[in-house]
Amino acid sequence: MTIDRARRAGVALLALLACAVSFAAAPSAADKDSAADFQTGIEVLLHDRLDLIRGKHVGLITNPTGVNRELASDADLLAHTPGVHLVALFGPEHGIRGAHQAGASVGSERDPVTGLPVYSLYGKTRQPTPEMLKGVDVLVFDIQAVGARFYTYLYTMADAMKAAAAAHIPIIVLDRPNPIGGVAVQGPVLDPKFASFVGEYPIPLRYGMTIGELAGLFNGEFHIGADLTVVKMRGWTRSMYYDDTPLQFVMPSPNMPTQTTALVYPGMGLVEGTNVSEGRGTTRPFELTGAPWIDAEQLARVLNDKHLPGARFRPVHFTPTFSKYEGKSCNGVEVHVMDRDTFNPVVVGLTVIAAIHDLYPQKFAFNASDFDRLVGNDWIRQDIEKGVPVSEMRRRWQKGLSRFEKVRQKYLLYK
Repeated sequence: MTIDRARRAGVALLALLACAVSFAAAPSAADKDSAADFQTGIEVLLHDRLDLIRGKHVGLITNPTGVNRELASDADLLAHTPGVHLVALFGPEHGIRGAHQAGASVGSERDPVTGLPVYSLYGKTRQPTPEMLKGVDVLVFDIQAVGARFYTYLYTMADAMKAAAAAHIPIIVLDRPNPIGGVAVQGPVLDPKFASFVGEYPIPLRYGMTIGELAGLFNGEFHIGADLTVVKMRGWTRSMYYDDTPLQFVMPSPNMPTQTTALVYPGMGLVEGTNVSEGRGTTRPFELTGAPWIDAEQLARVLNDKHLPGARFRPVHFTPTFSKYEGKSCNGVEVHVMDRDTFNPVVVGLTVIAAIHDLYPQKFAFNASDFDRLVGNDWIRQDIEKGVPVSEMRRRWQKGLSRFEKVRQKYLLYK
């Protein structure tokens, strides 16, 4: 073959490969149809269930995650929907526009976009008061949860349901996907003795339900008695993670930047109850963990030797810009999710904490009250202090988890 013929053959082969790659990458007609058919609760409400709010004075509990497919805010959509009278907004932790850091008290104000009053549900009160509900005919709740028990938005919803029941007005929950799927149910069920605003009801750390399904469970199992309507999504199935949907991930809170953050959070969030940094003040909160006194390479080696399914640990060095060890160089690990279907965030988080406890017993410390509230009991902390393997802790919590799974089945809305 001559050089010229070889060059022409090579160009033809590259063109053929480019076509093949383009064809393989292009979404099928079925994929496009599936994406077009997908709707969150706000879209179903506006397209098909406007009868629920038409002609009524509406109070809306939301935050930056309350958006449609085009990322338009619920507040703006409802404010401009003919026949709907949006009269009040209610903001959870971090505020209705997401401007406040974790734990910061949020004041009531006036929304700069709609001009409507915004009542804080994370300040002097965490439940809408009768005064706030004056003139409200129906409450609408639309906030993205992340699949972890200790996310406060779950209990903002529960408290709103209680307030609606007391005021004899209906409440509508607009459903959204669970970002970490609706299949896996993992971790210990909360002991009611440790109930708080980061865990009000006996559910596991990873509960495997949508926010709408959880509303039904709270209302039915814990006797809230709200006149509750859940506006279901279209096109969502239990096996879907957030990136299986056509939706863009909007940060539910300042330290929840990505879907991967949400996936590690049900376990790595427990680090908050210790004197180890959980990565706040970095661009990878909850994926990074460390302290100035940790040997990063040693910790990564110890954790990788445990061969936890779906997880790999990389030694890292970072300097938080706020929160624990602000401005100080920390050493630790980054948790990498290698296979999200086998990754168990609760087991991973407890294994990381136990490893740091065992390696640095003179330096490591629990904030006992915080850790116990987050994990939902005191025996896990005690077991870590006694050197009990995480595998034994897992066996101990399995009975309660199995009981929860049976109860959960009654409230599932999706296949």
